[in-house]
Amino acid sequence: MATTSHVVLGAGPVGRAVISSLTARGITPTVVTRTGQAVPGAISLRADLGDPSAAAAATAGAEVLFQCAQPAYHRWPQEFRALQSRVVDAAAEAGALLVAAENVYGYGPVSGPLTEVLPLAATTRKGRVRAQMWRDLADAHQAGRLRVVAGRASDFFGPGVTASAVGDRFFGPLCRGERVDVVGDPDRLHAYTYVPDFGEALVRLSETPATWGHAWHVPNATTVTTREFATIAAGLAAAAPLRLRPVRAWQLRLVGSMVPAVREIAEMLYEFDEDHVVDHTAYTSVLGDHATPLEDAVAATVAEYTAPRRHDEHANRLLRRRA
Repeated sequence: MATTSHVVLGAGPVGRAVISSLTARGITPTVVTRTGQAVPGAISLRADLGDPSAAAAATAGAEVLFQCAQPAYHRWPQEFRALQSRVVDAAAEAGALLVAAENVYGYGPVSGPLTEVLPLAATTRKGRVRAQMWRDLADAHQAGRLRVVAGRASDFFGPGVTASAVGDRFFGPLCRGERVDVVGDPDRLHAYTYVPDFGEALVRLSETPATWGHAWHVPNATTVTTREFATIAAGLAAAAPLRLRPVRAWQLRLVGSMVPAVREIAEMLYEFDEDHVVDHTAYTSVLGDHATPLEDAVAATVAEYTAPRRHDEHANRLLRRRA
């Protein structure tokens, strides 16, 4: 049973960002994971959310439930909606507000900035899943089964973010002065969400009843091209001259034959081959614009990758490869 009023499902980057925002408010949440992973500032609880009875037991007594758990990226179509269904059941049984961490896949390709009034018209596998998951939540809210609110982020980055278009495979080589492989056209605009801003937005949504029943685009810093984003990072890292190499669909499919998560990126290439701008005006009109300035956010991320322990980890990986 949850021992606190706020429960966070999942201890990935988003879950940890939510925990950080809660602890800044003097709230000690419970974090639920399959392994019982310890997270600073939270009380850890071990539970398998795939088991309805375990999910219900882990969230019993919660007042606010942050849904930040997800299956492996390549398993979204098979598992994500069922996982959310069990979370909805648990939240309804507890009488808790459900705060869902979402992304913008559900819209599909769009000409112009993304806004919350656009139809959820995605045709990709993962986009259709995301669109239906929000419809399920909205239906449950409108039926009075439970209270729901969602925050939608773009591709996110920041300390602790690994599996992202601007995660380990981007910041790692960039900070070592190596060539950086990037998805799609680096000279297109692309909104990137700083993960601490995402966590803060989810907490603010949980505190504001006027936002419930809707999905909101969380604040992002000024949108720049991926090349401009990388140039800022390279300058802060004092790395060698920036070298970007666009990765094409056929290359993703080739690598994806061995790495399922990489294969799944191919269907989302439209977000990187065209301008991808996410409008968060609706959110800021209610809750204010708390997006961290882009250079500050990138600087914090670069600092994570240039810390001495990162260099030690890289050296150890090279030694293991050569052994």
